[in-house]
Amino acid sequence: MGKYAIGCLVVAVVVALVAGLGAMGVYNGLVSKSEAVDAQAGQVQNVYQRRADLVPNLVATVQGAASFEQATLTAVTEARASVGQMKVNASELANNPEAFARWEQAQAGLTSALQRLLVVAESYPDLKATQAFRDLQAQLEGTENRIAVERMRFNEVALDYNSARKRFPTNLVANMFGFGDKPYFKAQTGADQAPKVQFDFARPQPQPAR
Repeated sequence: MGKYAIGCLVVAVVVALVAGLGAMGVYNGLVSKSEAVDAQAGQVQNVYQRRADLVPNLVATVQGAASFEQATLTAVTEARASVGQMKVNASELANNPEAFARWEQAQAGLTSALQRLLVVAESYPDLKATQAFRDLQAQLEGTENRIAVERMRFNEVALDYNSARKRFPTNLVANMFGFGDKPYFKAQTGADQAPKVQFDFARPQPQPAR
């Protein structure tokens, strides 16, 4: 083999080695960003689980108001059960758009039911005055704030990953090794509209038939 051929071979080996190291670095970077999204998905699940754990105590407290709307309590209980049936781990949540959509839909159902319960509770001054209800309401409001924060953080790390995945030449490595897009949390339909509530505590309550 001539010196020229040997030189070309050496150059080819060096180029292949550099390219391989570069691809390895890109791959490892995608893995790190993907793991960050998965970890944040787990944190989102934690705060949603905290809310779900509050629901039974909230329902039990509200049931103390004898005239409270049963349909509202039923809706909350059923929505809580629907959430409990969703068995999705953090990795599946962050990497399976279909599972993500089903899970978010179930959580949105519970959110809507809880909002309805709190709106209806405004018409029950005695219920609102109880310390147990006020404590649970405060915990629920705090949890909703945590949920909003963790969802925002999830979208941030998902954006960081998705942006990196689509850049050239990272997209070549991503497509080669099957790195797909991460989903995003989106605002619920009508979330920008406050519920309309009318209070009329002075209206006389119907008396039971004698």
